[in-house]
Amino acid sequence: MKNFLKVLPNLIQYNLKVIFGSKFIWFILAALAFFVIFMINGISSGEVVQESMVYSIMFFPGILLIFYPTVYCMQSDEDTRILEILFCIPNYRYKVWLFRLVMVYFIFYIFLVLFSYLATYLLYPVEEFTMAAQMMFPLLFLGNMAFMMSTFLKSGNATAVVMIVLGILFVTMGSGQVYYNLQLNPFDPPSNMHELLWSNLLLKNRLFLAIGAVIFLLMGLLNLQKRERFV
Repeated sequence: MKNFLKVLPNLIQYNLKVIFGSKFIWFILAALAFFVIFMINGISSGEVVQESMVYSIMFFPGILLIFYPTVYCMQSDEDTRILEILFCIPNYRYKVWLFRLVMVYFIFYIFLVLFSYLATYLLYPVEEFTMAAQMMFPLLFLGNMAFMMSTFLKSGNATAVVMIVLGILFVTMGSGQVYYNLQLNPFDPPSNMHELLWSNLLLKNRLFLAIGAVIFLLMGLLNLQKRERFV
């Protein structure tokens, strides 16, 4: 255990370098730019500024943050010439990618909390940790779906195209459905719906997204057994 704690900082630093590379900074800047643009647009539109608006403003920047490391996770290993090494060590690949995903989602949560603090300071006071936690449900769903697709396609560009198409389909098909609506705003309950009924529907939506995220993660990890796809 002591040896693991000693190498943990180096392990985190190395995996962060492999996952994010030099391109992730552009996704961070793009997410921040879109966050500011959407915030200015929301204020200028004359809508009532409240928690639901902050959630809507953060949704697309959150997707930008999660897009690169999950879509290009396999290609990043291939580009850095360590994909073959991972698949030559029995069962090691599962630990590597599971560790990376946990680390990536923790970093995303911190970014979402920072965005929430920025929104509180510039726009409207919100509960930063609650806002970030609610935002993580659709991001975990999409992120694990992208990870699963990357294990099938292994190409970051191909995975990006497929995820864009699937994202459009989910938004289109789920716009009128509560259970699998990725854009469901937990801070914007319908005015004609009882609070208890809304809480029940919101719980089912979050359960659907959480279960879907777990299924996608397991499918991606199981697909890693097919070594011939990668080496």
